[in-house]
Amino acid sequence: MFTHKFQKRVRYGEVDQMGYLYYGNYAQYYEIGRAEMIRSLGLSYRQMEEEEGIMMPVMSLNTRFVRPAHYDDLLTIQTTLRRLPEKTITFYMEIFNERGKLLNGGSVKLCFVDKHTGKTVVAPSLFMEKIKPFF
Repeated sequence: MFTHKFQKRVRYGEVDQMGYLYYGNYAQYYEIGRAEMIRSLGLSYRQMEEEEGIMMPVMSLNTRFVRPAHYDDLLTIQTTLRRLPEKTITFYMEIFNERGKLLNGGSVKLCFVDKHTGKTVVAPSLFMEKIKPFF
């Protein structure tokens, strides 16, 4: 299992009329968590696209709202891989406030697609080399 944490502060433009983090922004926070997890491995989405020819479209997104986040809160986006990917990869997401209270949880399932053929492929070897030591 591999877990990565990244902190992000809620900006004014991300909240709704009630002062809560707008629910539609949670998907963007999930993307930040995924991208920063991959970056922590010494890779990037761009590198996988340009060097490996791999795209990663989202297949499903599930989210559960527990408590609201507010303007200027410093949030911790925790991203976890529970198992090694094959043709798909599922990121489990949890977002906590500064007091360590769970605000939101969910998961995002993506697949690996060859950008030239548009066909689903197994996870690229470069990514697997980086992630295997954690399992």
